[in-house]
Amino acid sequence: MKHIEDRMPRALVFAIAVLTSAAPGLAGSRPVVLAAVAANFAGTAAALEPAFEAAYPYDLQLVIGSTGQAYAQIRAGAPYDVWLAADQARPARLEAEGGTVPGSRFTYARGRLVLWSRRSDLPADPLAALTDPTVQFVALANPDLAPYGAAAEAVIAALSVDLTGRMVLGQNVGQAYALVATGNADLGFVAQSALAGAGGVVRALDPALYPPILQDAVQLTDTAGAAALMAFLRSDPARAVMQEAGYD
Repeated sequence: MKHIEDRMPRALVFAIAVLTSAAPGLAGSRPVVLAAVAANFAGTAAALEPAFEAAYPYDLQLVIGSTGQAYAQIRAGAPYDVWLAADQARPARLEAEGGTVPGSRFTYARGRLVLWSRRSDLPADPLAALTDPTVQFVALANPDLAPYGAAAEAVIAALSVDLTGRMVLGQNVGQAYALVATGNADLGFVAQSALAGAGGVVRALDPALYPPILQDAVQLTDTAGAAALMAFLRSDPARAVMQEAGYD
């Protein structure tokens, strides 16, 4: 996994650079704001996109992926304007390294981790569901790449559950969701924000079982478009969309 992360940024940086250089011609006269977005926030960011574009004279383009991958891409020169991460640690690290607009970092959302299954026959209690003998595979995001995976790992440790041979890892929490949705896992640790209209059965997790999932945004370029997106994220309309999506 670490070798894949180390090799991916250069190819992705090239692809992103081609995309952004072509974007102005495709989008017309409106300049593009390019945002790296954590996988858990993908659906919410897509819901925010038209409101941002209606309020500001910019086209917003989203690049979705794990927070670990985005950090590596930015360090490798990916031309993002804003980064909406899934944790605080890596944006703070990038800030300390001088890779952000000074003073721009702030917490835009607090995520909620839940257990989700397409099966309705599993116990309602999370511990009982995780230890149910009919559960063959449990999906979670890679803890080394994704904060939601690290939170899931904390829950597993707190509940003293042995999932040896039963864990299926996705690179991000979106892939963990997909593993359950496609039937490749019986149960999964996913972001509550991903479950609007998804069906299945949700089992709430006590927030005391895992560290708070505080998600920070940072401005990466000193441009009017990047500043506009950061301001929009702080606005009441944007906060209302986030709360409706399942973020605190």
